[in-house]
Amino acid sequence: PVPVRAKAAPAARPAAKAPIAKQAPKPAARPQLAPVFDAPLDMNEMDDEDVDDFADTVPAGPKVAEVKLPKSSDRELRENQGAFEFVQQAGFHLPELNMLSQPKARQAAHDEAALRQNARLLESVLAEFGVRGQIDQIRPGPVVTLYELVPAAGVKSARVVALADDIARSMSARACRVSVVQGRNAIGIELPNQKRDTVYLRALLASAEYEKSGHILPMALGETIGGEPYIADLAKMPHLLIAGTTGSGKSVGVNAMILSILYRLPPEQCRFIMIDPKMLELSVYDGIPHLLAPVVTDPKKAVVALKWTVREMEDRYRRMSKIGVRNIASYNERAREAAAKGEHFERTVQTGFDDAGRPIFESEKIRPEAMPYLVVVVDEVADLMMVAGKDIEGAVQRLAQMARAAGIHLIMATQRPSVDVITGTIKANFPTRISFQVTSKIDSRTILQEQGAEQLLGQGDMLYMAGGGRVTRLHGPFVSDGEVDAVATFLRDQGAPQYLEDVTAGGDEDGGGGGDDFGGEGGSGDDLYDRAVAVVTRDRKASTSYVQRRLQIGYNRAASLIERMEQEGVVSPANHAGKRDVLAGPPPAA
Repeated sequence: PVPVRAKAAPAARPAAKAPIAKQAPKPAARPQLAPVFDAPLDMNEMDDEDVDDFADTVPAGPKVAEVKLPKSSDRELRENQGAFEFVQQAGFHLPELNMLSQPKARQAAHDEAALRQNARLLESVLAEFGVRGQIDQIRPGPVVTLYELVPAAGVKSARVVALADDIARSMSARACRVSVVQGRNAIGIELPNQKRDTVYLRALLASAEYEKSGHILPMALGETIGGEPYIADLAKMPHLLIAGTTGSGKSVGVNAMILSILYRLPPEQCRFIMIDPKMLELSVYDGIPHLLAPVVTDPKKAVVALKWTVREMEDRYRRMSKIGVRNIASYNERAREAAAKGEHFERTVQTGFDDAGRPIFESEKIRPEAMPYLVVVVDEVADLMMVAGKDIEGAVQRLAQMARAAGIHLIMATQRPSVDVITGTIKANFPTRISFQVTSKIDSRTILQEQGAEQLLGQGDMLYMAGGGRVTRLHGPFVSDGEVDAVATFLRDQGAPQYLEDVTAGGDEDGGGGGDDFGGEGGSGDDLYDRAVAVVTRDRKASTSYVQRRLQIGYNRAASLIERMEQEGVVSPANHAGKRDVLAGPPPAA
């Protein structure tokens, strides 16, 4: 038999390799932070070994800028020595600094170790959100600290700005504002200090920046993030629009601006018209000699006051055109020079036509009287817009467009910066704006055309936008109601104000007419008519332009006076050449 060959068993297949599990990427380790110290460390109490350990723990970080405290001028010293010139024109005394509260002493240095620790913590927070960069500058201030982040290549600024709320949450801060640093490849991150220092108005008014600023209408707006005083000139703005919600420090800021001007200029150089529909904020100034009229609280009278201001602006332009100057500063300089020499301004004007129809020219003499600057303060625009929106908007538009050269400036404030209050027309004519804390990003865009005002801290914290559109964060000064009342009482004790009745009672005429009384003792009604009759019968000249020049009133009012004289037989009707004869006899000699 054939032997059967046994088959070899098949070789066992190699076992399939188990798939290798992929290891999850390790999370990025958070950088080691320096220990938090509750109190500033005193190197004098450490030995050399402790100092070396502390130096190893806190590596060299970003540069910490030096805190700049306001440099005090010598005004306080001169006041104490009696060497400061308080007495101005007509014996007016400027208020003293001791009427304001003495500021508390502030630290000139911050804990640099704690600031650098916060900078490293901020870098780690940004890294968690995918923002790479390095903080190279730290600028501590009285209220907030600015951390300047130099972003890595490819990091967009808008992305960092959008992380403001997340940065505030991660840093356990109340709020955070992020903006681009002008002139540098850096992004500024502003975080509030744990302990907030108060900025006092007295410190700003006593600073060298205010004393030597040379501004015409200086206003102490506050301090910058670095603690430097910020003094602005209202004459260069030339108008200011302010917005801020309740508790933001808007009313205190307006008081500080008014006091800044009152501490510099006497009534002969600056006058005020104050409109306060709320009847609470500006009523403390009632009766000071700088006012042209009592504080206006009726919205209807406020419209009349604004229309009077328009007529006053037109009258000032006519005065300046007569002597060939372009602004109020040149006019006042020419007026002071002429007054010092005892001269008058003269110009040749046409007064009418003769019987042959030929023009008659006469030489007109103008008294060289300087015109004071006029500041119109409106505390709440929203109430006025509800009562007479079109009239208010039209008057404000004319003043904002034309009143700068005439020395008339507006300060308008509102609690509700909505589009129905701050219309496009008003906003276009107010290039300089201030926003205190507002409730939403929409309100911030309405007033500043950018967000960020909703991240402010309140109590005077503000964003100041100058004419070029650049926004600067400032911390407004604090001034109490008692200090404002003390200054106002001091000013009231120097004499009663010289009010003009036409500011609130002479608004029957249309604002497009001529200018009304300015600075003189112009009356209204029968008193003004009697004066006009005396001028016409004494000088034997009966023309509307002549009455207008002699009484310094508007053209419409002068024309109505001439018509009344015609009705009562004082002057004859106008002939074919527009000339009138004086029928009444001259007034009796005094």
